[in-house]
Formats: sequence, structure tokens, C-alpha cells
Amino acid sequence: MSMNKRVAAVLAALLVLALGAPALAQVTFTGTVVSRETISVSAPFGGLIDEISLRKGDPIRVGDPVATIKTTKVYAEMDGVVSGIFAREGDESEGIIERYGGLMYLEPINKYLVAATTEKAYNSSSTKYIHIGEKVYLSCTKDGTHVGTALVTKVSEVDESGNTPYTLEVIGGEFYMGETVGIYRDSSHSSESRIGRGTIQQNAAVPVKGSGSVLKLHVQVGDVVERGEVLFETVEGVLDGMYAVDNTIYSPLDGFVASVEATQGSAVEKSGKLITVYPKDAMQIEIKVSELDLTEIHEGDKVSIEFEWDVDSLRQLEGVVAGISSVGDEKAEGSTGGDAKYSAYIDFTPDDTVRLDMSVIVYVQEDGPASEPEPEVESEAGDEAEDETEEDTADEAEDEAEDETDVQAGE
Repeated sequence: MSMNKRVAAVLAALLVLALGAPALAQVTFTGTVVSRETISVSAPFGGLIDEISLRKGDPIRVGDPVATIKTTKVYAEMDGVVSGIFAREGDESEGIIERYGGLMYLEPINKYLVAATTEKAYNSSSTKYIHIGEKVYLSCTKDGTHVGTALVTKVSEVDESGNTPYTLEVIGGEFYMGETVGIYRDSSHSSESRIGRGTIQQNAAVPVKGSGSVLKLHVQVGDVVERGEVLFETVEGVLDGMYAVDNTIYSPLDGFVASVEATQGSAVEKSGKLITVYPKDAMQIEIKVSELDLTEIHEGDKVSIEFEWDVDSLRQLEGVVAGISSVGDEKAEGSTGGDAKYSAYIDFTPDDTVRLDMSVIVYVQEDGPASEPEPEVESEAGDEAEDETEEDTADEAEDEAEDETDVQAGE
């Protein structure tokens, strides 16, 4: 007889003696809280781990941050107005740039350029030499009513005719597109300070490019931005149209951290594991059943569960046997004796006090045969009392008969 059966028999006998009535046979097993599965939380995009603070065994809930992945921030290279955004969050940069030339465009705050040359400059050595970055003054050649200021932004090599082409960016004043202007070094527009002539052109919008996939846009069309302002963020790899709200990865489930695969500062690829989680709703109890006890427990049996740390409180949870393995545990090498052990798993609903690897006691209720009533055993004193009662009854009957005979004789 196995130990579990002996324990069950003793408990059943004690219960019968205590209650004086038939009782259900009870089989007990010891077990451990386990998880029937693990779920991995992966990176939706690649990059360097900026922050991860979880450790094995930490509880985790839906929405808790798992890790933060560094992104590449793209900044405005000049003051301007966002004029076109062709990328959307989740888009791969390469395809958008190939089609549109950029992920977005910035129109410069200074909307005019002047394509100029020294051909009409005053005939002197100083007016033939253009300094990049110098401030100059403009006046339309038609009637002088349109005036403004500009900066020299580019100076090219001398052409075949001996003139120097250069480019201005207008920083003040209003002009017509295609309008011809004279360019001067003094605000009075004196002919001696004239360094050339040019044509008003549109200062073209500048494409803004990036690499990887767009994670987050920080601007909208029409926004006025300053140089150095963040326009968008990108991450490595392809997002396949799925993107995060930001570069923080959040837990999709409640549970306990089984392992941490990523470390701060390490590189992670798209779909690379960050952590592995034991889901809270996947908790089970595993018990080992001797081959001698397999007839005492069946799939679908209802059980009661006590936790060894809390056994004095008499608190129990209910569960159901979910399954019993058909293959026994491997015995130690060289072992020849002993009965085989089989794993059985019990489904139950854990509360907040339950943790993995806790030790439990499982009670399986069985319908046992009805107990036969014991024959009544009468004591010797009871027998003697009964004999005396019978003798007294006989004496009384005899006395009554004699009385009736005397009465009849007198008559």
C-alpha cells in the first residue's frame, strides 16, 4: 500500500470515528505551482536598448513598460515652414524618398533667392570680388520701388566670360518672381558699390530625409519650425505597417518575468526577444502520481488545494484535474527499483497571494463504499436487568391469578 493510500485510510477512519457516519475516502498529493506556457515580449523594431530595468521574478501587468529603444532624431537644418509630409508613422524611409525625394519638405522662411553675376558690376577690382556671407542691398532695375536686403550664400568659379556667378538669399523686402534687381554694397544703392545684377527666384523647399522606418512624426503641414527643432524619429528595420506609440515597449499581459533577454546598451533586432513572461492566467499545479495511485485520480476530478505556507488558516482553493501524463518521469541512471511517477496538472484560479513554485497539498475526493452498520453489543448488566424485568412481570401475573381464584372461592 502506498504512502498516499495509507494517509487516506487513516484520515477516513478518524473521520468515521469522529462523526459516527459514512465518509468519503480522500487521497492527498503534494505539488508545486507551475506555468503551462511562456510568452515572449519582442521588439517591434530594431535599435539599441536605452533602458530596461526588469528582473527575473518581477510581477508585470498589462501596460507596464518593458524597455525603451533608442531612436534616430531628425532635426530641422534651417528655419522654415513644413510644406509637405509624405511619410506616415510606420513607413519605410527608402521607398518614400525614392518616390517623393524626401520624407517631408521645408519651405525656407526667406522665400526668395537671387541668381546673380558680376557682369553688370561697377568696373573696379573690389566690386568684382564677392565675399560669401556678406550683406548686400537690392533695388529693382525697373523703377527702384522694390528694395530689400540679402546675404551671399554661394559663390561659384569664374565663368568663361570672366564673370563670377553667385547666389543671394533675400532676408528682407518684397519682390516679383523673375524681377531683375541691382546688387549694391551700400544702402544708398550708389553705382560705385554695385557688385552685379540678378533675377529673383523662388527659394525652393528643401527635402528632409532619413533612414530606417518612421516611428513618430513631431510636426504637421504648415508648422513653423526653427533650426534644430525635432521633425521626426526613425528606427532601424521595417515596421511592416505596425508601429508603437513611442519608443517604449509595453507589456501586453499580466504575469511574472521568467527571463530577461535584453540588457541596457545592447543591440536588438526587430522581433528580438526582450523578456519572457509566465502569464498569470496560465498557472497550474503539478503533482507527481505514483503508478500505484493512478486509480485514485482521474482527469476531470474536482480537488481542494491548500498552500503549505498558509495551511493553518484552513483556506482552500478549488481546482479540476486537467490531465495526467502518459509517460512517467525518467528514473535516475542505474536505478532499478521503485514505482514510476507521472505528472498530473490541475487547473485553478489563483488569487494575488499565489506565486510560482509555491508548495501545495491537493485533496482528491472519492466516493467510497457505504459503511456497514456495526451490530449492537449489549453489556452483561443490561442482560441481567432485562432478566429481572421479565421475572417481575411473571410474578405480578401469578399474583393476579391467585387473587382472582380467592374471589371466586368466596362467592
